[in-house]
Amino acid sequence: MTDNTTGSLRTAHTYQLSEAALAEIRALLDAAFDGDFDDDDWSHGLGGIHAFIRDRDGLAAHGSVIMRRVVHGRRSYRVGYVEAVAVRADRRRQGLGGRVTGALERVIDGAYELGALSASDDGAELYRSRGWRQWRGRVEVLGPDGVVPLPGEEDSTFLRQPPGRSLPDPAAASLLFDWRDGDVL
Repeated sequence: MTDNTTGSLRTAHTYQLSEAALAEIRALLDAAFDGDFDDDDWSHGLGGIHAFIRDRDGLAAHGSVIMRRVVHGRRSYRVGYVEAVAVRADRRRQGLGGRVTGALERVIDGAYELGALSASDDGAELYRSRGWRQWRGRVEVLGPDGVVPLPGEEDSTFLRQPPGRSLPDPAAASLLFDWRDGDVL
C-alpha cells in the first residue's frame, strides 16, 4: 500500500525496470533538472541499483548507484557512485531525498570500498548532513589523451566511508576517475 505522505521506497537493478518505469524516471529527471539533463547524464545513472519512491501521484523521488573505478596513489578503488538523484517539485523538502540516499548508502556500504558523488550546491547540505565528506584534494580523470585535471569538480566531490573502511588521504594523491562521455563527474 502506498502512503501519499511518505510514499513507498523500492530498490531495483536497471535490468529489472520496465521500459515504462525507465521512461517515468527519465521524465522526473528531465523535470527536476529543468532541461539540464541530457542523454549522457541519463546513461550515467543506468546499470546499477535504483532507489525510488512512489506516491499516489506517481514517481516522487529517484537516485541510483553505479560502479566506477577511482585511482588514488597506487591503488584502484571499486566505488559506488551516486547518480540521478531528484525529487518531484511538489515533494521537495519532505525527506524523500534523504530516504533515497539512505537506500543507496546501504548498497554502497555492502558492496563498495567507498562511495563518491558530485553534489550540486542545493544537494551538498543533504550529503554533509548524512556524513559524506567533502574531498579536499585534487580531482582528475584518465581521459583518452591522458590525465586531465578537473579543478572545477574539487569543491563538489564528496566521499562516503563505509563501516570498517578508510577514505583516501587528499594530501597523498589526487582522485583519478575513470573516463566517460558527457560530464565526467
